[in-house]
Order: sequence, then C-alpha cells, then structure tokens
Amino acid sequence: MEKQDNGNGQLQIELKEEVGLGTYANLAIIAHSSSEFIIDFVRVLPGMPKAPVQSRIILSPEHAKRLLRALEDNIAKYEHAFGPISIPEEKTLTFPNVTGEA
Repeated sequence: MEKQDNGNGQLQIELKEEVGLGTYANLAIIAHSSSEFIIDFVRVLPGMPKAPVQSRIILSPEHAKRLLRALEDNIAKYEHAFGPISIPEEKTLTFPNVTGEA
C-alpha cells in the first residue's frame, strides 16, 4: 500500500480482496510494553485443543487510545441505531490451561 497524492492531500486506502473478506475471531488477547500494544485475534472452536491466532496487530500507545475512542464512538452509534448490546455476564474470562508463544 502506498500513499498517493491525488491533488487534494487525501490518503487513498487500498483494501485488497483477500483482506476485505475478513477473518472471524471470537477472542482478543491484549498485551503491552512501554512502547506498543499487541492485540492477537484468536478463533476458539468448541472441542478443538488449539486456538490459532488469526491476526496480530501492533499499535503504538497513542494509536491504541485512538482505536479505543473509535470503538467507543462506533458502539454508541450502533446502539443508537439497533439498541443496547447485551453481554450476559460482566466477568473476566480466564483460560487456566491456555499456553502459547508470542
């Protein structure tokens, strides 16, 4: 992907077909250091002993905070249009037998 000047200073975003199809993930694991946030998107399937990481995104702390704000804004817009998103139980998920490599 490259930045192209189309005369009005706007960035043109290219979405390749294979990326545009998306990848399903039902678990996100977030870690951080002093200089970056790492988000692993994982697909967990019932009865499967392994859960593969589908995608890893690495963000600067500033961009992680911008992502948080963008998600909050989009969730508010979604709930305004479609009603509240219900989460059955507000609790932290723990996976006692989870092991993995970074």
